[in-house]
Amino acid sequence: MEKIFNNTADAFVLKSDTELDRAYFLFKMIASEPLVKIGTAVTNFALKVHLPVEGLIRATVFDHFCGGTTEEDCLPVVDKLFTKGVSSVLDYSVEAKEDESEFDKALEKTLKTIDFAKEKKAIPFAVFKPTGFGRFELWEKLGAGTVFTPEETKEWERVVERFEIVCKTAHANDVALLIDAEESWMQDAADDLVADMMRKYNKEKAIVFNTLQMYRWDRLDYLKKLHEQAKTEGFYIGMKIVRGAYMEKENKRAEEMGYVSPICVSKEATDVNYNGAVNYMVEHLDKMAIFAGTHNEDSSYMLMELMQKNGIASNDERVWFGQLYGMSDNISFNLAAHGYNVAKYLPFGPVRDVMPYLIRRAEENTSVAGQTSRELNLISAERKRRKLKD
Repeated sequence: MEKIFNNTADAFVLKSDTELDRAYFLFKMIASEPLVKIGTAVTNFALKVHLPVEGLIRATVFDHFCGGTTEEDCLPVVDKLFTKGVSSVLDYSVEAKEDESEFDKALEKTLKTIDFAKEKKAIPFAVFKPTGFGRFELWEKLGAGTVFTPEETKEWERVVERFEIVCKTAHANDVALLIDAEESWMQDAADDLVADMMRKYNKEKAIVFNTLQMYRWDRLDYLKKLHEQAKTEGFYIGMKIVRGAYMEKENKRAEEMGYVSPICVSKEATDVNYNGAVNYMVEHLDKMAIFAGTHNEDSSYMLMELMQKNGIASNDERVWFGQLYGMSDNISFNLAAHGYNVAKYLPFGPVRDVMPYLIRRAEENTSVAGQTSRELNLISAERKRRKLKD
């Protein structure tokens, strides 16, 4: 397999020298855990007391990791990415909202992104989070088997209705729909509801996609059981496969509450689990579609090799690679240059409301060994290449 991910000319083809310098500065900051902690505290304080910092945030971290404040705001970025064959997934990244009006707004935003996807080849998926459509505590209670109050029952019915509306709309418009995964103690309830949506709307092909966080040691077994149900009941499985985003929180809760952590014992075990899920899905691609969300180069090469070995075309619509906007451009743009289906998650929303997402992104980058240093090395190599070229 040709090693394509070191090609920085293709990786940063859309970045100006100024944007490359900004990226270097940001990843240099993110590489320092103390700086991330201090920066997070200062930013939260500044926003809380309404200091005029939104312009500064917008010009630095926001514009690097986000497409804009609205869907329309994202379109120039979407079109620019697509000139190099990289698609976009518009992701309304407003988190931690707890009231019905916000859930209705999230539904409205998701439906609007389906409209955008229907009209633009550059936007092949829509996406939402389960807690964007209903309170976390509600999901948690259902997953734990706690009996709802009459008010909570009505509230849950509204959550199901939102899922129904968005899945039905996606199906009617032939737009694939990614549903993100969250914390393990609410995920069982989400899995059950998403599986119900698959049964209804994945009769001809995968429209509704769930997400498997493979740092959980139980997820490959879950996928295999769902596959048995799909074969029996006649529906297709769509899955986004990721490593996971809540490891520290998961381990801490397990320790505090005295149960076995759902997280794999090591990074190596997570990698084996991730690659196992990808292998399994490629073996059963006749009934599955995979969105491989990964910033891991080895896993990306592995999927490319599996596709070649199994005679799967690089542009087969059942296989997509995905990365986050602002990260791993060496994977995204080089895959696209070699004809693979690849999409960037493009977060958007008001600057203030997207900050929890951005802070989580910075903290994840700090905790993932090697990720930030790899970004810095690639950016440095490209800066050097451009200077030599000049």
